[in-house]
Amino acid sequence: MNDPIQSEPGDFSAGAESDLNRMAELESQLVDARAEQLRLLAEMDNQRKRLARDAESVRKYATDRLLAELIPVADSLEAGLGVQAADALKLREGMQLTLRLLDKALASNGVSTVDPLGAAFDPESHQAMSMVEAPGRSAGTVVTVFQKGYRLNDRLLRPAMVAVARDPE
Repeated sequence: MNDPIQSEPGDFSAGAESDLNRMAELESQLVDARAEQLRLLAEMDNQRKRLARDAESVRKYATDRLLAELIPVADSLEAGLGVQAADALKLREGMQLTLRLLDKALASNGVSTVDPLGAAFDPESHQAMSMVEAPGRSAGTVVTVFQKGYRLNDRLLRPAMVAVARDPE
C-alpha cells in the first residue's frame, strides 16, 4: 500500500511539507495577533482608568478658580465685621468695595447680571411678581426690579424678579 499517512517518518511529500510550513506560519501569526489583542485591551483599560481619574479630578476641583476669587470677598466681609466703631458712611463704602470684588469674581467666571429695569418683560429671563399701574410706561415694561437675575454664560441661573406695567383700564 502506498498510503501517505502510513509513510515512514521523514518521508514527506513536497506538498505536505509546504502545508506544515504554512501551518507554522499561520500559528505564528495567530500568536502575534493574540499578543496584539491583549496589548490593545490593556491599553484601552488603562485609558478608561485614566479618563475616570481625570473626570473625578474635574468634579473635585471644578470650582477652585471661582472659590479662589471669592476668598478676598470673605476677607473683606470679615474685616468689615471686625471694625468696632464705624460710621454708616464708611460701612457703606466697605460694602460697595466688597460688592465690586464679588462682581469681578462672578464676571471672570462667566456670571452676568440680569437687570431689566425699563426693558420689555421677557418670560425667559424675568419672573413677574406683580403687575402695576405705571403712567407714562407702556404695558409689558419692567418698572421695578425686586431682585436681579443671573446668567452663567448663556444659561439662566436665576430669573430677575420684577414688577411689570399693565394696560391702564
